[in-house]
Amino acid sequence: MSFMERIPVAGPSITQKEIDYVTDAVTNAWYGNANVYHDRFEKAFAEYLSVRNAMTLPSCTSAIHLSLLALGIGPGDEVIIPDVTWIASAAPITYVGATPVFADIDERTWCLSGKSFEACITPKTRAVIPVDLYGNIPDMDAIEEVARQHGLAIVEDAAEAIGSEYKGRKAGSFGDVGVFSFHGSKTLTTGEGGMLVTNDTKLFERARFLRDHGRKPGDKMFFNHEVAYKYKMSSMQAALGLAQLERIEELLEQKRRTFHWYEEELKDVEGLTLNYAAPNTKPVYWMITVILDPKSDLTKERLMEKMSERHIDCRPFFHPLSSIPAYRDTEQARVARARNQVSYRITPYGLNLPSALNMTKERVGIVCATLKDILSENASRSAAS
Repeated sequence: MSFMERIPVAGPSITQKEIDYVTDAVTNAWYGNANVYHDRFEKAFAEYLSVRNAMTLPSCTSAIHLSLLALGIGPGDEVIIPDVTWIASAAPITYVGATPVFADIDERTWCLSGKSFEACITPKTRAVIPVDLYGNIPDMDAIEEVARQHGLAIVEDAAEAIGSEYKGRKAGSFGDVGVFSFHGSKTLTTGEGGMLVTNDTKLFERARFLRDHGRKPGDKMFFNHEVAYKYKMSSMQAALGLAQLERIEELLEQKRRTFHWYEEELKDVEGLTLNYAAPNTKPVYWMITVILDPKSDLTKERLMEKMSERHIDCRPFFHPLSSIPAYRDTEQARVARARNQVSYRITPYGLNLPSALNMTKERVGIVCATLKDILSENASRSAAS
C-alpha cells in the first residue's frame, strides 16, 4: 500500500459473480422476466433466515416505514427505540405521526437495554424497535418477554447485522418483523436497498399492498384503493443482492477475520474497549468499534481528525438521537437526556475503525499502529500539562 493511499472506513466486496448477475439482469430482466431476480433474491433471503416471507425494498428506512404502517401505528402512539442509533430507525416513527421514545442502551452490547425498554412503556406504547447496533444483538429474550407482557409489536432493525446470530437464530428473524439495509457500506450490498421479512403473512400482504401505490394483486389495472407508496428495488439491485447472498459466508468470515486482527493488535492497549460478544451471541462486527477511556480527554471528533490527517477514515459512534437537532427540542428528548446515562457516557468516546471488506492484515496493522501513536502522543501531552 502506498503511503498516500487512504484506508476507507467501509466498502463492499465485488467479484465477477456480481458483475455477471447484474449484466444478465440489465440484459434480460425485462418483459416477462422483469421480476426474476426479485423472486430469486427474496426466496433465497427468506430461506437463509428461515422465515416465511421476504420483500425487496429501496432501503431499510422504507422497510421500517411499511412495518409500522402494516402494524397500524399512527398518531397518538409511542414506539420505543434505543437512543443510540442512526436516525433511520426513528424517522419512520415520525413519518406515521407516532412519537419516538428514546430508551437507554446496554453498557456492553451498546444495544437496547431491556430494563430501560420496560421503564419507558406507557399506555400509549405500541411497539419497540430494537437495533442490532454495529452487528451486535441485544438480549432478545428480555426484550421479547417485556414486549409479550405488554402486548407490544417488535420490529427488529437488523440493518447492520446480516449473518449475526443470537442463540442460533439469525438476526432479523425475531419479533413480528425484521428489516435490513443493503447500503453500499453494508456487509451485503445492493448499492442502496433493503428487505422486510416476517412470518406473519397477513402483515406481509398489507406491507406489499402499501409498497405498490395501494394496488391489489390481480385487481383492475391502475385501480388504486388507497394513497400509498412506491417502494421498489430494481432488477439490477436484486441481481447484485442475490450474488452477494450466495457469497454471504465468505463475506461474514472476512468481517470476523478483520475483527480478530484488530483484537490481536489492540489487546494490550489500556483504556480501549472493543465490540463485545455475549456468550449466546455471534456478532458479525459490521463496524469494528473502539470506546476510549474518558480519562484520556480525547473525544471521537478529535481522534477522527487525527486519524484523517494520517490518511485513515473513521466514523463517529452514533450521537444519541435525543441530542441531535432533529429531535433534541422534543419532550421525549428532554426526558431521555436526563435518563439515558449509559448513552451519554459512551458515545462521546466511540469511534468506528476501518471495517471495509477490502481490509487486510497489513492495513489493520497500519490503522492500529497509527491509533497507538495518537493515544501515546495524547497521553504524553496530558502528562506534560
